[in-house]
Amino acid sequence: MSWGPVSTKNNSNSVRIVRVDANHQGQRVDNFISARLKGVPRSAVYRMIRTGQVRINGGRCKAVTRLSEGDEVRVPPARTRNREGVTVSDQVIQQVEASILYEDGDLLVLNKPSGMAVHAGSGLPWGLIDVLRQSRPTEYCELVHRLDRETSGCLVLARTGAALKQLVTQFRDGLVEKRYLCLMNGEMSETLIRVDAPLAKIQAGSRRQVEVVADGKPALTHFHLLQSFPGCSYAEAELFTGRTHQIRAHARSVGMPLAGDELYSSRASLKEWRKRGLKRLFLHAHRLGLNTPSGEAMEFDAPLPAHLKSVLDALE
Repeated sequence: MSWGPVSTKNNSNSVRIVRVDANHQGQRVDNFISARLKGVPRSAVYRMIRTGQVRINGGRCKAVTRLSEGDEVRVPPARTRNREGVTVSDQVIQQVEASILYEDGDLLVLNKPSGMAVHAGSGLPWGLIDVLRQSRPTEYCELVHRLDRETSGCLVLARTGAALKQLVTQFRDGLVEKRYLCLMNGEMSETLIRVDAPLAKIQAGSRRQVEVVADGKPALTHFHLLQSFPGCSYAEAELFTGRTHQIRAHARSVGMPLAGDELYSSRASLKEWRKRGLKRLFLHAHRLGLNTPSGEAMEFDAPLPAHLKSVLDALE
């Protein structure tokens, strides 16, 4: 099944009204707009949505709004960067294809490498979704959820519009089992730490962070102790909600930010972990359980990357 624009017109210098077909129902409107304004920075797309230039059936929307078949989306005019020359190397394509854990006609699950963003933006010319679309130009491929650029592990993509809608609903309704392996600064005093604390995005100087605030969105994380080390704890984080930076923000809220976290831990901590050989955020989405669009309950596992395992081995 091909993936491409719904409209036959592709002039970014004029307003377009694009009708959503069955293959794009369930897609986030920010991704829908970005696909039709190739070369426009992600930040510009968010600004268009925030200022009401993007509309669904004549009404304002949010970046996270999901589309339904038959919706009419206003795609505003925009100045685009020339991205015709932006291609992904064969080496990266082979790396991504080799990371696939499972694939059928409805979905694809892969072990996302750390350091690879899921989509372009913030100065990045391409993301993992672009890699797959370049390697499979005639196939439908859409992100069901996201992982931070620094986080590795299980990532789900839909291969049909119907599958996207069904899978997105599972994630939204909290029906997907999501477990991560992480290394926390500090020694857990109990084998289970339950963090039920609302989260919200806060501007912190030039950077945006996620913090626990009373009027934030509900967020629940369980940290299960796997192994104790002097000054740190190897744990499994179980997510019951899916907020941005949820594990990272909740870990810091209990005084144990994740090892190698450049956003939520101190410079001294980062320096110490680098001396120990940790070159990235220690957070890995190792297990994911869901029902496939065909109704089969499945569980996917991504092994801990060798680099993270070597850090653990050095602590013993």
